[in-house]
Amino acid sequence: MAYTYDDQNIFAKILRGEIPNDTVLETEHTLAFRDIAPKAPEHVLVIPKGAYVALDHFCAEASDAEIVDFHRTVAEICKMTGASPGEGGEGYRGITNAGENGVQEVPHYHLHILAGRPLGPMLLMR
Repeated sequence: MAYTYDDQNIFAKILRGEIPNDTVLETEHTLAFRDIAPKAPEHVLVIPKGAYVALDHFCAEASDAEIVDFHRTVAEICKMTGASPGEGGEGYRGITNAGENGVQEVPHYHLHILAGRPLGPMLLMR
């Protein structure tokens, strides 16, 4: 089954300028902005400007330029927030959710970068 993109999702509206955001970094193919309900002192969302629903959709269909730009933007955000261990930071967590079981709230691929405090275990077993 192919992905169907909903162009009325909140991130699509942010990309069109219909909803304001707290931009951290913008490139040709990527937008990074602060989460409106942060779960850590640093909580930045990184989204591609293209119409991709989830990580696998992005990896399968994005151009090489989009993929490289997205990942280089992630690296820059980690550096800018002081989280990158390679730059003397104490680390970060990158999270992406997909579909119902992944508890994806916005159907536009996005990566959460969380940093600035110990984040605890990744998942709790139930």
